[in-house]
Amino acid sequence: PRNAEAFISNRLSSGVSISTVNKDIRTLKRIFNLAIDPRGYLHENQNPFVKIKQRKTTPKQLRYVSIQEYKKLLGSTDKIWWKALLAIAYGSGLRRQEILYLTWSDIDFENRQIRVTAKQQTEKTIEWEPKDHETRVLPMTEQASQFLADLQLICPEGHSYPFISIDRFERIIKSKQDSVSDHNNLIRDFKVIQKHADIFKCTLHDLRRSAITNWAQYLPIQVVQHFAGHSNITTTRKYYLMVRNEDIDKASKVMDKILEEVKSD
Repeated sequence: PRNAEAFISNRLSSGVSISTVNKDIRTLKRIFNLAIDPRGYLHENQNPFVKIKQRKTTPKQLRYVSIQEYKKLLGSTDKIWWKALLAIAYGSGLRRQEILYLTWSDIDFENRQIRVTAKQQTEKTIEWEPKDHETRVLPMTEQASQFLADLQLICPEGHSYPFISIDRFERIIKSKQDSVSDHNNLIRDFKVIQKHADIFKCTLHDLRRSAITNWAQYLPIQVVQHFAGHSNITTTRKYYLMVRNEDIDKASKVMDKILEEVKSD
């Protein structure tokens, strides 16, 4: 344990971030646990990292994208591909990879639903597993449905993916590597749209967080957790339910009303 603590102290003094050090602690604790069980290389209670706690960090302020900002993002691109992607991210709360790996068969236009499900390797699909390996069905907005219908009209017939081009699909199949997850152009192009919209810095993942926050205003928390695809409801509460400007304004008005009532008494 002394050596483990010394290692962590050395990492902290080397200039790496506290988040990186905490990741080191989690990783090393996990490695030694595997050495104990199931491999039996060490005896029980011989994990030197077991009592080393992660360092406290100041949590990053979560970015809520308002309806007005979302509309500005939509209005800053003429590409139907991007309009459909933004509408799904903000309206259905999908993760980036979940959007990219959607196939046309996952989209139910009649019932306005999107199905996130695993894919097998075939001539027309790429092998892929969703996070936590869970299949879930999500609502789709009327706007997203219309954008996807427009996108389907210009997509090559017989191609399975709305958001993966044929060229990229063929490169993935040929190289047998998952280059979808390294969609650098996606981040770059989104920054361009964001700049044109004159929107304060945000990410595609912020659109997902904002969708989950919006759901939480009207739906039970367990339903929001299911739609978000979180195995633990604590994750939903901690990282995805944000305080909106409207909430702050509402709280101010409530306090004004209370103070006014006190004054009148």
